Amino acid sequence: MSLKLKFSSCIITVLSSAFLAFGLYEVHSLSGVTEGGVLGMTLLLDHWFGISPAVSGFFMNAICYLWGFKLLGREFIAYSAIGAASFSGAYKIFEQFEPLWPQLYDMPLAASLIGAVFVGIGAGLCVRVGGAPSGDDALAMTLTQLTGWKIQTIYLMSDLIVLGLSMSYIPLRRIGFSLLTVLLSGQIIGIVCSWKIPARVPR
Repeated sequence: MSLKLKFSSCIITVLSSAFLAFGLYEVHSLSGVTEGGVLGMTLLLDHWFGISPAVSGFFMNAICYLWGFKLLGREFIAYSAIGAASFSGAYKIFEQFEPLWPQLYDMPLAASLIGAVFVGIGAGLCVRVGGAPSGDDALAMTLTQLTGWKIQTIYLMSDLIVLGLSMSYIPLRRIGFSLLTVLLSGQIIGIVCSWKIPARVPR
């Protein structure tokens, strides 16, 4: 059975995943304000073991994608593979350049708000077209299908676990800002996924 992928959805997946990678590198990885889920785990592994999120994200994402394969289907895996490859490739490219906003380290509130926008829109658009740029998105989509819980609730649960682990290297005050960014990004993802696109009215 052939895959039925939309070209426009593939383009959205590539661009939104690159947008997400840009925000993770330029905001979260340099500001001391982390994310939850797989994104936060990649930053934790980067800090303690020097493993680039471009590498760790790929392997953790693959595990989550395989778990969601039967429930979410082949198109989901295809879009997610495009998203994961785009995220890793874009992140690797962004790592080659000096950070644009190093001053964000001294502005954790601004970093948490800006980071939430990048993650919320980047992940939300990819999820909306049927893919998942990171494993926690795949995990959230799968558990939402199984439990009927809102996707925002699933995100929050996984985020809180990762934020707890991140306290091993991030001061408690910045964990508070990290909690703010995961709460906002989860809500933005939910909003983006629920957008109603009006039907085109014929002339």
